[in-house]
Amino acid sequence: MPADRDSILATLARITLPNGSNLVEKDMIRALTVDGDKVRFVIEAESAEVAAQMEPVRRAAETAVQALEGVSGVSVILTAHGPSAPPAQSPAPPSLKIGGHPKPQAGPTKPAGVDRIIAVGSGKGGVGKSTVSSNLAVALAREGRRVGLLDADIYGPSQPRMMGVSKRPGSPDGKTIIPLQAHGVTMMSIGLMMDPNKAIVWRGPMLMGALQQMLGQVQWGELDILIVDLPPGTGDVQLTLCQKTQLTGAIVVSTPQDVALIDARKAIDMFNTLHTPILGLIENMSTFHCPNCGHEAHIFGEGGVRKEAEAIGAPFLGSLPIDLDTRLAGDGGTPIAATDSPMAEAYRQLARRFIEGGMA
Repeated sequence: MPADRDSILATLARITLPNGSNLVEKDMIRALTVDGDKVRFVIEAESAEVAAQMEPVRRAAETAVQALEGVSGVSVILTAHGPSAPPAQSPAPPSLKIGGHPKPQAGPTKPAGVDRIIAVGSGKGGVGKSTVSSNLAVALAREGRRVGLLDADIYGPSQPRMMGVSKRPGSPDGKTIIPLQAHGVTMMSIGLMMDPNKAIVWRGPMLMGALQQMLGQVQWGELDILIVDLPPGTGDVQLTLCQKTQLTGAIVVSTPQDVALIDARKAIDMFNTLHTPILGLIENMSTFHCPNCGHEAHIFGEGGVRKEAEAIGAPFLGSLPIDLDTRLAGDGGTPIAATDSPMAEAYRQLARRFIEGGMA
């Protein structure tokens, strides 16, 4: 007989916290779903500092639920309600100025040691492009690829939070930048070099200069693929990347509804105009599965991106549902692709399509 929500919550109520309360009493259980004999839930701590001390609690909860009759698999994600507090003593920033007029170059280049560079773009914001970028990077790394992730969304960098990093990159000589490592991925973001609470108010030349620095001055090492998470739209960053970098191609992410597709077509046209191959389209937030009743709803429409891919003759790489666990995992700094959940399997399949198609 499969376990139900009540029996699972009763089991979790027996997991004692250091202060004497329990997970259920403190209302720390989120997104509890029971799919046959598979159970998934999130433990949400009040802060990243508390979450950092709760791995033993997460393991205890996983073991306790796994022991229930009718349960064959358990996935438990530990996340935090808010961001980490800044360290008491932040490391000194590298003596490296980011942003400025770009330096002349003879033609399109790519970092030494990097085999392929793939841009992930979208026509508009809010379609989950950065979520797809981070999870695809982690999924490819778990498949054995050497992966880099460059957050090129200068005005709205989100990869530091999604990848769970906040340390400022080092610069041993004021000229080169040492990237950070997270979940098997080498990553760099302008958000790691600037005050996270300050807006970046730059004109086009400074954007282009910053992008040139993050591509050319970062010691990326030997990579099979570098994924570039672009800002939404068709502006200076996209233009600079396509004209100044030896891109393998571009992936376009969109939700299925008409408003998003209108802007996605503009992104596709931009890549075509700049002679950047379209490697494929991804439909994000395609369906919503209710965790309580199992009902499937197409909140943003259905199949719009697949039809667009067929219309332009580009590969359709897959559909990804809108999923609470994915959001919680990204906010907590551990991409869902780093777990063993069904959504991780969806990204694993997407990564394998990249590998089988010779893109990674």
